[in-house]
Amino acid sequence: MSAEVASPPKGGPNYFELLDDQLSVLARQEPVCLYLEVTNRCNLLCTTCPRTFEQLEPEADMSWELFMKIVDQLPNVKRVVLHGVGEPMLVKHLPQMVAYLKERGVYVLFNTNGTLLNNKNGQALIDAGLDELRVSLDAAEPTAFQMVRGKDMFDRIVSNVRSFRQMQVAQAKDLPRVSLWLTGLRETLYQLEAFVRIAESVGVDAVHLQRLVFFPDNSNGMARAENALFENTSREEERIIERATTLARSLNITFSASGATEPEASLKQKRSRSPWSLCGRPWSLMYFTATGRAIPCCVAPFSMRGYGSFTLGDATQQTLREIWNGADYKEFRRKLLSADPPPTCSNCGLRWSL
Repeated sequence: MSAEVASPPKGGPNYFELLDDQLSVLARQEPVCLYLEVTNRCNLLCTTCPRTFEQLEPEADMSWELFMKIVDQLPNVKRVVLHGVGEPMLVKHLPQMVAYLKERGVYVLFNTNGTLLNNKNGQALIDAGLDELRVSLDAAEPTAFQMVRGKDMFDRIVSNVRSFRQMQVAQAKDLPRVSLWLTGLRETLYQLEAFVRIAESVGVDAVHLQRLVFFPDNSNGMARAENALFENTSREEERIIERATTLARSLNITFSASGATEPEASLKQKRSRSPWSLCGRPWSLMYFTATGRAIPCCVAPFSMRGYGSFTLGDATQQTLREIWNGADYKEFRRKLLSADPPPTCSNCGLRWSL
């Protein structure tokens, strides 16, 4: 993007908020947020992830050259998320990517499964200045963890997080802020209070209940409609969430969910006949896969099989300016503003969080 593009919208990195009451097919501002899938490789086989069941793209890490090419075109970017469908800590130059962004004053974060969070890797992230580290744990004990995440690595991850937090305390380092994440599944919700207690035991003061994402055809492992809690919680499940909320408050642990202030709110549908119309992402963020493919957002890989129907550009062949207001992006925005949204967006806000 060139300097003539308008400065980022008010609200900074809050890319999920609507930017303008008069949205149009042409984005008048450059994106404030980047999602960079630094790798599509992973060392787990999560039963809630599409990459476990199909190859979305050939296995690859984002090259340093492609990373810089993308980042350097957005001098005003405020927030960069260094994850996609893979495990970021498999990438050897990840700390260098973080440091490169921090030199530009960018807020940097990523989700990790925590399996590679040893002392050496953890120290590198601290030294690079990472702002936020989100650990997807998804269970409060090994059996449930293996059911969801595909391998028996629960104890290792808990130990890694505990050691990392102890290292931070010893060095008086507040960053990165660490949180534990649990996907809301019927099979594991009963562990929510225990999950909060695990966070407290390893020195983590933030827990996040994440909305389950699933394909419409219910064909991916545990990512199925009957396992989802959204708009479908029983009174007992609501009591579990209420008890976990009370427990977290008593332990001074922040408990949040899906961008909502309270976990309960994230499991209730926003009152809209066209929930996709509440989304401002195609006007505020860009997502690039490890190979440079531009897609609408982090939800897209979970919404439809393959990338063909929602590919919006190629950063290896086009500038970001050419992609951002190119024909494919403008057509995508046009449909999102209509009563006939892109197929990848038609159930957004119903099956998952905005």
